[in-house]
Amino acid sequence: MIAGLGAAELLDAFRSRELSPVEVMQAVLAHADAREGELHALSAVDAEGAMAAARASEARWRNGSALMLDGVPVTLKENIAVPGASYRLGTAATANDARADFEAPPAARLREAGAIAWARTTMPDYGMLSSGLSSLYAEPARNPWDTALTPGGSSAGAAAAAAAGYGPLHLGTDIGGSIRLPAGWCGLVGLKPSHGRVPIKPGYAGRVAGPLTRTVADSALMLAVLAQPDARDPTQLPPQSVRPRALALRGLRIGLMLDAGWGEAVEREVQAAVIAAARTFEQAGVIVEPLAPFTTREMADGIDAFWRMRSWLDISALSPEKRAEVLPYILDWVAPAAGYDGGTVFRGYSQMQALREAANAACEPFDFVLSPVSAMPAYPAHLASPLHDPARPFEHIAFTLPFNMSEQPALSINAGFTAAGLPIGLQIAGRRFDDAGVLALGALWEQLRPAQRAWPFAAA
Repeated sequence: MIAGLGAAELLDAFRSRELSPVEVMQAVLAHADAREGELHALSAVDAEGAMAAARASEARWRNGSALMLDGVPVTLKENIAVPGASYRLGTAATANDARADFEAPPAARLREAGAIAWARTTMPDYGMLSSGLSSLYAEPARNPWDTALTPGGSSAGAAAAAAAGYGPLHLGTDIGGSIRLPAGWCGLVGLKPSHGRVPIKPGYAGRVAGPLTRTVADSALMLAVLAQPDARDPTQLPPQSVRPRALALRGLRIGLMLDAGWGEAVEREVQAAVIAAARTFEQAGVIVEPLAPFTTREMADGIDAFWRMRSWLDISALSPEKRAEVLPYILDWVAPAAGYDGGTVFRGYSQMQALREAANAACEPFDFVLSPVSAMPAYPAHLASPLHDPARPFEHIAFTLPFNMSEQPALSINAGFTAAGLPIGLQIAGRRFDDAGVLALGALWEQLRPAQRAWPFAAA
């Protein structure tokens, strides 16, 4: 299936004239149209603009001036700003005609590399859920492996589109797990880069943009484009190669974390899959040692309080009519912040630094850390979270949140499947700035792991 080919495969086919960007774009648009009725992955499609871009790309391939990702289809999460594009942030509380008036750095880098941004993907209200539940869309995004379930979030549509074969490259964002959680629940490769590796706007603590793809090679290819400088992000890192580096397995030290210190207990099938991955690495010569929990309930609750206040400030600024259009779960989650005093907010904010210090100290003895992405597989699509309880909203992000605060790179990659056929995510975290190493270990795992199931490209 043309629409399901990887980015590297497409570039080879363009180079050899076996395929053209026009043929590929036509195939992706047709495939997405056939699946959207059940998956609800896309918030907008620009078919006319995509075909014009494909024709321009085809001309560049013919005259020898092709760019790094020329003609490769890519989707952008709806919170990635593109001038003139809808910018409603997944919530009905924004104006119907809300449009971005700037181009976010990740969108600019992909455009400059010749990638064709043909669609925007769905997300929950303000990106604050790990599902696709939203007040803006009639139906939440669905998981192609089982359409009764969520693909995860907040990069919900991006993950659904990637797993269903809507082209090879998909751009998400992550502040507490919003790339890695949907990647884990959809069997994908999802990279949360080191903070600053991919310049972003608007930015805030822990927020990054990164790839959702079906292979490590495609994530690495996409990251090489995204990790170009942009002075609009004052946290940007100096230019550095992100090409997966060679790993000497003998003597490599890996920490194995099966208890996050808080949150939901890891389900049996998830734990078994992560332990099996660790044992496979051990058989390849790696030293695997247990890593004790380093996150505390105080850290988690403090960060939750800070995020509630941040979101409450945004929501309380809306008119009463618009506020009533926000997803009720989100309104219930932010409501306690109306009574917070300055001390509560400051103490919550300070837990970001506390977690950052704890994570870096705990991981320092190891080259990499393995853990589950989440304690459980995908859950029903109409739930906001596995517990669906706004008083306990983040019990499922206990393994992903630390690496946003610590600014370490962390990769989600499929470890295996449950008895029901659902993907189980393995998280690979590395030392700060070692995005290349995380990608390299992920690529090694692709070689070592058991054979994977076929992608759910076709409707059930």
